[in-house]
Amino acid sequence: MSDDSSRRNPKPNKSLGRRIIISVITLLVILAATIGLMGYRYFQDALKPLNPQNTNVTQVHIPLGASNKQIGSILQNKKIVKSGMVFDYYVKSNNMANFRAGYYQLKPSMSLKTIAKRLQRGGTDQPIQSTKGKVLIREGANIDQIATQISVTTDFDRGDFLKLMKNQTYLEQLASRYPKLLNPAMKAKNVRYRLEGYLYPATYEVEKNTSLKSLVNQMVAKTNQMVSPHFAAIKKSGMNMQQFMTLSSLIEREGVNQTDRRKMAGVLLNRIDINMPLQSDVAVLYAIHRNNKVLTNKDLQSDSPYNLYKYTGFGPGPFDSPSISSMSAVLHPLDRSKNYLYFVANTKTKKVYYSKTYAEHQQQIAAHTSDNN
Repeated sequence: MSDDSSRRNPKPNKSLGRRIIISVITLLVILAATIGLMGYRYFQDALKPLNPQNTNVTQVHIPLGASNKQIGSILQNKKIVKSGMVFDYYVKSNNMANFRAGYYQLKPSMSLKTIAKRLQRGGTDQPIQSTKGKVLIREGANIDQIATQISVTTDFDRGDFLKLMKNQTYLEQLASRYPKLLNPAMKAKNVRYRLEGYLYPATYEVEKNTSLKSLVNQMVAKTNQMVSPHFAAIKKSGMNMQQFMTLSSLIEREGVNQTDRRKMAGVLLNRIDINMPLQSDVAVLYAIHRNNKVLTNKDLQSDSPYNLYKYTGFGPGPFDSPSISSMSAVLHPLDRSKNYLYFVANTKTKKVYYSKTYAEHQQQIAAHTSDNN
């Protein structure tokens, strides 16, 4: 009786259950190991240049304030790196930071290390394009220089361009089109050119039907496009547009990197606050109609409203065409609370030294600029 009952209700096969569990665990371990190995190989492969044989240059724009993760995504989308995620991990694990906004010429043949170092050095404020059939206006160029550039690269005459810069009817038409941008310039006294500072540095196409006026219209329209998002911030700063563009034009020629541009802006604003002359060599060079020379005491005493050694305030107006980076520096100055009033640069190392007092400034000059010449 008991034997029959045992056959009708067999006991569960515990051995079979254990074997199934072990098999599943084994499969999971193998799967995890396989995925891990594949991930490791993918990571190692992504550290290498995307294509060592592809040396074609691709222009890549890194926007201001982009995070490492965002930069990685941009590089991946532009087919410069295999994985933006791996790029992000690589720069973090190697403590690489301070990547700068700008336009870069990059290749798929570059290693992550090379790309990262390039991003740390900085790119250009504007796209690099061929100037064949186009006019390239460089950052920091003044109207006299722009006139020369236009005459060299187009059929337009230098003299005709400069006459247009003095054409009151044309200037008033532009001001009516862009009142927030140009009205302060139209009201300014003793200006050399009312459009100085308002011809944005960029590359402009010159077609067969392009007139001189339409070319200048493009330049002013580009300036308005770049500046208009900041109208409210400029108004809040207490400066009018002419004053803002004046400081931006000085910073354009004085600063090399964005940090120093912002610190220099702080110095100039500190001087403005206490009615101290800005004492900019850039201003004196403009006053004496020179682009580059060693200034003499006679130059510093030149009787021009643009001579900001001799006169306080902003002067009549801008000295050149500033980039949006320089404008941004004026809107976002650094270290104003440190009350710096002076700066001097070592022209070989590009390092800039800041001081609160004239005595400290003289010490910085003696210590750091003996090899400038």
